[in-house]
Amino acid sequence: MKALCWNGTDDLRVERVPDPVLVNPHDVIVKVALSSVCGSDLHLIDGYVPTMRPGDIIGHEFLGEIVEKGPEVRYLNRGDRVITVSIIGCGHCGHCQHGESSLCDNSNPNPDYARTAYGHCGAGIFGYSHAFGGYAGSHADYIRVPYADFNAFRVPEGVSDEKAVFVSDAVPTGYMAADMAGIKPGDMVAVWGCGGVGQMAIRSAYLLGAERVIGIDRFPDRLRAAQMKVGAETLDYSRVDVFDALQAMTGGRGPDVCIDAVGMEADSASNAVEDLYDRAKQAVGLQTDRPAVLRQMIESCRKGGTLSIVGVYGGVIDKFPMGAAMNKGLTFRMGQQNGQRYAGRLFEHIRNGDLDPSYLMTHRLPLDDGPQAYRMFKEKADDCMRVVFAPQG
Repeated sequence: MKALCWNGTDDLRVERVPDPVLVNPHDVIVKVALSSVCGSDLHLIDGYVPTMRPGDIIGHEFLGEIVEKGPEVRYLNRGDRVITVSIIGCGHCGHCQHGESSLCDNSNPNPDYARTAYGHCGAGIFGYSHAFGGYAGSHADYIRVPYADFNAFRVPEGVSDEKAVFVSDAVPTGYMAADMAGIKPGDMVAVWGCGGVGQMAIRSAYLLGAERVIGIDRFPDRLRAAQMKVGAETLDYSRVDVFDALQAMTGGRGPDVCIDAVGMEADSASNAVEDLYDRAKQAVGLQTDRPAVLRQMIESCRKGGTLSIVGVYGGVIDKFPMGAAMNKGLTFRMGQQNGQRYAGRLFEHIRNGDLDPSYLMTHRLPLDDGPQAYRMFKEKADDCMRVVFAPQG
C-alpha cells in the first residue's frame, strides 16, 4: 500500500509499504477515507521526538471503513464507517474504565521509553513514535486499529465525513480542554492558539457556558476563523502585549480560565529576548520545549484561576514561573485527550447543529502530495488550517 513516511527531520516521503494485518483478535483493519494533518505532527517533522525511526508512517486523525475484523470484535462490522480516537485505550484497565484512556496501562507495548522519561507509561498513539507504541499511522491506504470495540466509533447517519473526521482528535482535544477546566456559566476564557484544536476549544468553552472567549494567535486567517466561525474575541500577540490586553479586557482581573492549544514550539513574538533565549536553549538541548505560552498564561490568569493544557509537551522546560503559579493559587489541568469519553457526546452536538468542525478542512489533497502539504501546513501558507488527505482518491 501507499503511505506517508518519516525519514528524518523535515524529510517526508510517500512510499510503498506492506499492508497491515490483524495481529490480535480484537483488531480491525480500516480502509482510510480521510486522514488529517495535526499540529502535533510538526513536532515529529521538526525532530523534537527522538524515538522516531526512518520509515515510520505518521498521522493519527482519521475516518474510514472497516474491511476486516478479528474474531473477538463484538460491536463493529465490516462496512461500518468509523472514526478512531487517536489515543489508544485497552478499555479494560482502571484508567480506561474511569474515562482516562490516555493513561491506559496496556496499549503501549514499548513502556520503557515513557517510564524512563516520565516515571510512568501512558497510552499508545497512532503514528507518534516508538515511545508511544510504535503504531503505524493513518496517512496510508489502510491502518490496523487495536482494541477496536473501545477505540472505533460508528459515524451516525446524516453526519458527513468532513464533519466526522475531526472527532478523531481535534474536536475531543478542544472539548476536553474546556471540560477539564471546569468552566462555569459567565466565565471568561482565553485560548492560546487558533489552529484546529484552539478553534474547537473556543467553541466548546461556549457550549459549556462561557460568557466571553478570547482567541490569541498571529495569523490573520486563523483569527478571522475564530471570530466568524466560533464567535471569539481575538488578540494578535505580534501586535499587542497579551498580558496588558487581557487585563484591559477583564477590568484588571484576568481570565478565569486559560487554555494552551499550542505546546512545545510556542513563539514569543512580543518578547524578542525571551524568544531568542528559548530557541537557543532548545537548539543546544538544554531544554526540549519552548514554554512561552505557559509563562503568559500563568502571568495573565486571575488569582485562583485554572490553566488547562492540551498543547503537546515532550520533555523539560526552563524558567518556569512556579512562584507566580503557587502564590496566585492557580489550578493546573492537563493531558492527552480522552476521546473515547467524549465521542458520543460530540456526535450529538454535531447532529444537533451545535458544532460544525468541517471548516477546519481548508485543503483536501491526495496522499501523493503529503510532503508538500505538510510544508504548506507548517508555513501556514494559503490560509491553511488543516490539510486532509484522501488516500483512496
